[in-house]
Parts: sequence; C-alpha cells; structure tokens
Amino acid sequence: MNDLFASGNVATLLLVVLTVEGVVLLGLWSRRGQGVPPGPLLAFLGSGAFLALALRAALTGQAWWWVALWLSLALPAHLAWLALAWRRR
Repeated sequence: MNDLFASGNVATLLLVVLTVEGVVLLGLWSRRGQGVPPGPLLAFLGSGAFLALALRAALTGQAWWWVALWLSLALPAHLAWLALAWRRR
C-alpha cells in the first residue's frame, strides 16, 4: 500500500476510475437520456482529474509549479460545474 502512494499510482488509479465513470455516465445519457448531461459531467470529472493530477505531482515530488498548475486548472472546472448545475435547478 505504501508503494501505491509513494509511486503516485493511487492518482493514476483514480484517473482510471474517473474515466470509466465518465464513459458509463455518458453512455447512459446518450442511450437513455438519463443522468447528468455531458456539459456538467465533463466539468465535474475534469475538476476531479485535475485534483488527481495535482495529487500525483505532489506524491512523486514534482516541482511545486506542477501542483499549482493542476490545482489552478481544477478551480475553473469546478466553478464551471457549479454554474452548470446551478442553472439546471
């Protein structure tokens, strides 16, 4: 378990899970019209992916600016999701 975190592979695993989740949810939306529309879904998954990339950068000892870059990209994705989700209500 220590190696999973020290290598940053826990973040890679998280990215795989996010990708599978996205494919499944987009498939549900396109086939049945159920679930979360693509715009809010991609913003939501994007913010999670950027946070996972920041985690991987931090765990693997990458330069501080990589962590800052991924975190700064997560914020607009999260705000876009909030704006899209808020509009739907």
